[in-house]
Amino acid sequence: MAITNRQDGSLYINVENKIATVEFGHPAGNSFPGVLLGRLTEAINTLSHNPDVSIIVLKSEGEGAFCAGASFNELLAVSNLDDGAVFFSGFANVINAMRNCSKLIVGRIQGKAVGGGVGLAAACDYALATEGSAVKLSEFTIGIGPFVIAPAVERKMGKAALSELTLAAHEWKNAYWAQEKGLYAKVFETIKELDAELDLFTSKLASYNPEALTAMKQVLWEGTENWDVLLADRAKISGRLVLSDFSRQALAKLKP
Repeated sequence: MAITNRQDGSLYINVENKIATVEFGHPAGNSFPGVLLGRLTEAINTLSHNPDVSIIVLKSEGEGAFCAGASFNELLAVSNLDDGAVFFSGFANVINAMRNCSKLIVGRIQGKAVGGGVGLAAACDYALATEGSAVKLSEFTIGIGPFVIAPAVERKMGKAALSELTLAAHEWKNAYWAQEKGLYAKVFETIKELDAELDLFTSKLASYNPEALTAMKQVLWEGTENWDVLLADRAKISGRLVLSDFSRQALAKLKP
C-alpha cells in the first residue's frame, strides 16, 4: 500500500472477526503531527469500549519505516514552554491510551522505528517485526531526550537497554537486538511472513475469553498507574529543553 500524501496524515480503522486494525500513515516516514496523534489517541480510547473488539492491531502504511516519530516541522515551530509541553504530550497521550485500553494491542512493526516510534512499539502488548525493523533513539543529537517514551521502553526492555539506546543516540540497533531485549516477540525475514504470523496469532488471540484477555491486560500494566502524571511531567522537561540554545542550533542545522 502506498503512503498517504495528506500533510496531516491518515488513520483508518477496520473491525473484522473481533480484531480492530488501526493503520496510520504520513508522507514523512509515517511520522506524527499533533493532529494525527490526537486521532490515534481517540481511536484507541473508543475501541477500548467497543464490545465487538477483542484485539487491536497497530500498523502503519507502506513497506518503509514503521514510524519516524513526531513531526519535525512541528518541533521546529515550538516557541514557548506551553507549546513545548503540548507538542511532547502527543505521544504521552497515545501511550497512556494504549496503557489504559481494555484490549490487548499487537504491533505490526514492518520497518524502522525512531524516537516516538520506538515508544509506540514498546507500548504494544506484543510486537511482531521484520529484519528491517531497526530502532534508534536519536533525541540527544538535537539536545533533548526520550523522556516521554522512556517509561514505556524501560518497562518492555529494561533500564540497561533504555540506557544503551539513549546514550548511543547515533546508532541503529537491529531487529534481533530489539528482540533479544524484549521489544519484539518475533522477527521475520519478510513482510509476507510477518503478516502470515500476524493473522494466525491475532485469530487465535481473538478466540479466547474476552474477560480473560482484559484481566491479563491489567496484570501486564500493573505498577504504571502514575503514568498520567509522570508522562505529562516528562513532556514539560522535553518542552523546556527544546527551547535551549543547544537544541535551537542543532535543529537549525537539520532544517531543510
